Amino acid sequence: MSTRSTRRLSFLDRAIIDLDRGLRALQGEPRAEGRENPAAGVPDAHLSPAQRRHAAGLMRVDHAGEVAAQALYHGQATTARSRDLREAMQRAAREEGDHLRWCRERLEELGERSSRLDPLWYLGSFVIGAAAGLAGDRWSLGFVVETERQVMRHLDGHLGSLPAGDRRSRAILEQMRVDEGEHATTALESGAAELPQPVKRLMTLTARLMTATAYRL
Repeated sequence: MSTRSTRRLSFLDRAIIDLDRGLRALQGEPRAEGRENPAAGVPDAHLSPAQRRHAAGLMRVDHAGEVAAQALYHGQATTARSRDLREAMQRAAREEGDHLRWCRERLEELGERSSRLDPLWYLGSFVIGAAAGLAGDRWSLGFVVETERQVMRHLDGHLGSLPAGDRRSRAILEQMRVDEGEHATTALESGAAELPQPVKRLMTLTARLMTATAYRL
């Protein structure tokens, strides 16, 4: 006999759950898969003050991106029309929770803080994710595909910009890139719709704004 609960959550139930998820993400304690940090066992190199500041700026951007990813998946899960998609979004959010934790740990090692605008990134991304979910499951999956494609391009740029000796940050970003590619592939295989070009361009502009701001703030 299945032990899966069939109880339908009320609006208040969902609001409380979403609030808890958001607070956990912003406090650096998201629900996650609990995978080991890819940088574990990788020796840290000596970085000049300028290299350390640059590496920290990149990791702060990546951390902000993971805060946004948490919110996007949470928003999409909240408004998903099918249980299967809702669970897939929640599972992806847990994997992104690992990324968020890894980025925060690296920032702490570099002696830096996360973006002061993290609450704004979370709130805005949750609204966008919820809107994508309301558009329908195929469009929501299409949003995942395009988001992850843009994230992979963004990570490629950061991998090329990191100080050569910063192997710990590199190990984290390389694993993140692998995971993002898997998310995109899974969404495609699940029937994702291709987003219109104007939507893709708007997503690119939004990502650029966040990147430029989070690097310093």
